[in-house]
Amino acid sequence: MLGPQGSAYANDVDVLYMFLVWLSVFFFALIVFLTVYFAWKYRRTKEGVLTPNISHNLALELLWSVVPLIIVMGIFFWGFNDYVRASVAPNDAIEIHVTAKKWLWTFEYADGTRTIGNLHVPVNRPVRLILTSEDVLHDFYIPSMRQKNDVIPGRFVELTFTPTVPGRHQVFCAEYCGKSHSDMMANLFVDSPEVYQKWLEEGDPELQTMPPVEVGKMVYENKGCNSCHSIDGSKNTGPSFKGLYGRVEKFTDGSSITVDENYIMESINNPQAKIVAGYEPVMPTFQGLLRTPELRGIIAYIKELK
Repeated sequence: MLGPQGSAYANDVDVLYMFLVWLSVFFFALIVFLTVYFAWKYRRTKEGVLTPNISHNLALELLWSVVPLIIVMGIFFWGFNDYVRASVAPNDAIEIHVTAKKWLWTFEYADGTRTIGNLHVPVNRPVRLILTSEDVLHDFYIPSMRQKNDVIPGRFVELTFTPTVPGRHQVFCAEYCGKSHSDMMANLFVDSPEVYQKWLEEGDPELQTMPPVEVGKMVYENKGCNSCHSIDGSKNTGPSFKGLYGRVEKFTDGSSITVDENYIMESINNPQAKIVAGYEPVMPTFQGLLRTPELRGIIAYIKELK
């Protein structure tokens, strides 16, 4: 099974894919049958009796040369036509910039809205994603949209689709990019035009009603925090959140500080300002990527992890 179809392009991909599968099955069966048949037909029946000499057959040779050529060329033009239609975004496509970094996806919209791990698009509206990477090679893959493209450091690549099925769709990184590669996922939310516009204006509605600690837990799980920070005290790429609040942290420059709300806020927005001793300065900035309820939530969540 190829999975559910979520875009206008998905059916074209599936039809071509299944054509190739059944074409391969047909020729595999044909070749196996002919191999067995000729092995039996021209087997040695008596000792000393040789198989009669068989000269070439021009008609057969042309048949098994020309027919595969026609089929292969037909597949090429069929696939190329689908590829062009799936690669060229319409003029009215919504443009969203996507940035990959170990190990999360960030999305920036035309109005300046930026998010981590959650991509919102309106249903039945073409979308043009402009992707780049800040560190290593990644790959943006949306199975239900049948779209996938390498995301290359120092370059911009494009990916376009027209979502047709409202709801949540899964985004994966399909190129190994380090130890937390399997956690580098995102959510694609296909909204109605009204819901999408409201989301642009107000953000995720659940943030308005959820308790701060639950918001913080959601941020920790969905925004990439869990890729580098544990909640059980174990050492990871970054310090553990367990017991972090109120702890005295020592930095590489010899200074120290008691962790409070201001330090957590600074570490989120400007993580290179103070580097904890024993850790590398690899955390990216989240400046402008988290809304105020999300910032308050992650602070509340860290305070709860005694």
